[in-house]
Amino acid sequence: MDAAIQERVNVWANGNYDQTTKDAISQMQANNTDELADSFYRNLEFGTGGLRGIMGVGTNRINKYTIGMATQGFANYLKKTYGSAEIKVAIAHDSRNNSRFFAETTANVFAANGIKVFLFEALRPTPELSFAIRHLGCNGGVVCTASHNPKEYNGYKAYWNDGGQLVPPHDKNVIKEVEAVSGIDEVKWNGGEANITILGKDMDADYIKMVKGLSVYPDVIARQHDLKIVYTPIHGTGITLVPEVLKTFGFTNVTIVEEQATPDGNFPTVAYPNPEEAATMGIGLKLAKELDADILLGTDPDADRVAIGVKNHKGEWVLMNGNQTAVLACNYMMEARKAKGIAQPNDMVITTIVTTQMINDLAAGYGVACYNVLTGFKWIAELIKAKAGQENYIIGGEESFGLMIGDQVRDKDAISAVALMCEMAAYAKDQGLTLFDKMIELYQQYGFYYENLISITKKGMNGQKEIADMMDGYRKNPPLTIDGSKVLQLLDYELSIGSNPSTGETWPITLPKSNVLQFITEEGSKISARPSGTEPKIKFYFSVKTSLASKDAFDATFAVLEDKIKRIIVDMHLS
Repeated sequence: MDAAIQERVNVWANGNYDQTTKDAISQMQANNTDELADSFYRNLEFGTGGLRGIMGVGTNRINKYTIGMATQGFANYLKKTYGSAEIKVAIAHDSRNNSRFFAETTANVFAANGIKVFLFEALRPTPELSFAIRHLGCNGGVVCTASHNPKEYNGYKAYWNDGGQLVPPHDKNVIKEVEAVSGIDEVKWNGGEANITILGKDMDADYIKMVKGLSVYPDVIARQHDLKIVYTPIHGTGITLVPEVLKTFGFTNVTIVEEQATPDGNFPTVAYPNPEEAATMGIGLKLAKELDADILLGTDPDADRVAIGVKNHKGEWVLMNGNQTAVLACNYMMEARKAKGIAQPNDMVITTIVTTQMINDLAAGYGVACYNVLTGFKWIAELIKAKAGQENYIIGGEESFGLMIGDQVRDKDAISAVALMCEMAAYAKDQGLTLFDKMIELYQQYGFYYENLISITKKGMNGQKEIADMMDGYRKNPPLTIDGSKVLQLLDYELSIGSNPSTGETWPITLPKSNVLQFITEEGSKISARPSGTEPKIKFYFSVKTSLASKDAFDATFAVLEDKIKRIIVDMHLS
């Protein structure tokens, strides 16, 4: 075994670690040296969003010790930043195995460092954690979750005082402090229990009141209160708030998918608890068909992502992709606010560089400012903060099934998104339309945008290098044409340079650095390459566009766009 790996193993085998941990190491030494090497070949990286990884023993795993060391580093940074002032943090967790234990471990370490802790009494959605940070005037926060990852994973997302995830300079500074914690003996594990306050129903009530305040057309809901809604929390935290929020909005015909209603970190009915996956939404789709529902909604384990299903123009049930969901939501907020007479001249919407350009076109049509930021809602939160007092944020969204409505939560929020989607469906039904009808209308008006995404997974010790090599290859040898269309722009967000590969012309990119490459072709196709910040994957985003002559032309036009993306994938050697 590599000497560096063996040294990490020895530290754990001989240090102040519990006997269960040492026994697990002995078992791997005897029976699975490959697993031992993978568990210890590196220290699990505390990235700009925190930790995420497979649960288990080792430096490259999520466990009590990696969680504790991360919390000690975060606590050290908070104390350096705020000095002798009172420091407060809020902590939540999802339904995953060990999430409660990790949240309590986090709370104990913060509390032992003299920090006042607000710990939710039980599992709660991530967006409520963001809300609580702002509502209680906290200096930071943590939620223990691995979002939509498989059941073997868990994680630790760190937040700052605005309720958003860490951005510069705090992200890099916290990372430095975490890396400076050299071992578990530097962690204050207990002794501050009196600093912990439990949060419960009162915070839920305040959050629900906030969400209710986002409703634009309660009178439409009153007319369409019996809208047939099917909802699945996919064994996650959404069950704690979604039914109550929908009741508070005034919806009276809500059916919960019972097989997926109970929180369970084993996610027994799905292979992958991600509502982006059609198979994950399968039970909900079946029930929606049986009930002839108007809308199906599903949220991921920590309830920050939402997927919707609707009937298409042929009466068939389909799942909308994240771009379509974001387009519908952004359009609704701009259209409804304008119709209601509450739109403001300084309204703004925010989207991300890998999300459909259609949102920009919609905003231009309504005369609303639209900004594009890097992938991740922390950047939307950061821009809201920068524009405070100047522009009025109404909604933001990205392709990964995330929406953030209003500015009182500073992360993607599937709880308020479910409520908005149902109000949106009621608004369309009040006009004799379905949400799919509305989507086709928008395609006819603004152009038929079609997007797709593929993810290439590279696991293990060599995975990160393989992904880095792929990105390096595109940087050194960018394609001059894609599917026969000349590449007019190569946008390198890591180098902060845009260029025309054919002419050599360059220009600066003003967004923060990020390891993203985009290729924009002469005919308007956009291809983005981005290594995931939370999984061993590299993601490729494809966006193509044409005109839609009529509703009757939808199927034929869709087939043309779908075929075009298939050709692009082949041309870029990704299939």
